[in-house]
Amino acid sequence: MRVGLRGMVRRVWGRRGVKIRQRLQLVYEWRYLFLVVDGQKGTLHWSWIDSMKAEMVGAAVNGLKQQTEVGAVVWDGASSHRGELVRGVGLPLIGLPPYSPELNPAERVFEEVRRWIEGIVYRSIDDKVKAVEDFLSEMESDPNRVRSLAGWQWIDEAVEHLPALLAA
Repeated sequence: MRVGLRGMVRRVWGRRGVKIRQRLQLVYEWRYLFLVVDGQKGTLHWSWIDSMKAEMVGAAVNGLKQQTEVGAVVWDGASSHRGELVRGVGLPLIGLPPYSPELNPAERVFEEVRRWIEGIVYRSIDDKVKAVEDFLSEMESDPNRVRSLAGWQWIDEAVEHLPALLAA
């Protein structure tokens, strides 16, 4: 997920007939949030990378693989997810159909993050990164919340059948 200072106008509630004004930041500075969601255990692991190039994504996967017990990776079809460096990390990959980001469990968490951080003008990218990390830490402290967002039955079944698929 790209986290930057260029803000997004989001829907907000207001009284009928009252024009809502939102402050918006137009600074082109960003970082990328690399997020691993374990919907079965209700845990989150994240790191920050400077670009979504395959080398950076592969290094982030390797780093999180060493820190956690990641059993498989659910990927969408983004170009940075298809490179040889990413496929060579030694983890089973569960591919998603094209044009279906709603099936990616991380996207559900990203939507919650966006709800939390958008609509606020931050002084620097570091302040916005800190706000994201604070929110993720709060979310991680409630595993049931993470499970309700990302612990889907089809993912559990896919992970259960991975050993049989890998042996074939």
